[in-house]
Amino acid sequence: MEAAGGDESMDVQGEAALPGFSGHQHASVKQVWTSLEEAARIKTEGNVFYKDKNLRSAIGRYHRALLVLRGLDPDVMVSVKGFGPEMPALSPEQEASLRSTQGDCYNNLAACLLQRTSVDYSRVRDYSLRVLQWRPGDAKALYRAGVATLEMGDAHGAKQYLTRACREQPNDANVRKHLQRVEEKLSQDLQREKAMYRGMFSPSMKSGSEEGINQTHRGGEGVLAKQLNAPNEASN
Repeated sequence: MEAAGGDESMDVQGEAALPGFSGHQHASVKQVWTSLEEAARIKTEGNVFYKDKNLRSAIGRYHRALLVLRGLDPDVMVSVKGFGPEMPALSPEQEASLRSTQGDCYNNLAACLLQRTSVDYSRVRDYSLRVLQWRPGDAKALYRAGVATLEMGDAHGAKQYLTRACREQPNDANVRKHLQRVEEKLSQDLQREKAMYRGMFSPSMKSGSEEGINQTHRGGEGVLAKQLNAPNEASN
């Protein structure tokens, strides 16, 4: 599986004159397309840096592209409505372009982080899950979410992601390798759990417990016998 997905450049159409739009509305719509095109261009620059193994510069470009798109994202703008000039609602084509570039950037950020010497698996999983919000069947995001989840110690969760990734890419060697790691981890956990329960209920522990009860019982009988055989004290 290639580390960075969505290397293809965005195909963003120019804004044609729309009948019935005021000058301000037309300018705003044109500004939306301009921002979408700028974000796509910056993302493509990041892809070039990634191919050249310049991860730091690639990460910087992907974050810049996401920052440009932040002002257009309807999910973000709802929370800041009333502050500053409002942008027009995105058309279906514009929102599709927005989500496509966002998904590519988050996917590629996760790929960059996985190649670092010290990997922040929590961020890798977070970026991958953001992609899956918009692309539930994205094999690369499922794979990276699975790898990160496994490294964070959740083998059951990792199995869910990697199983789905395997359905999307059944011949991918990396997916199958990590899915095998998950199965081995789950098997080891099961064996440790069985061994723990065998130790709790082993015959040696049971006999030791019974011996302790018998000693307590015998000790109680001895105290009682002494009390029965002791001379009576004179009563006042």
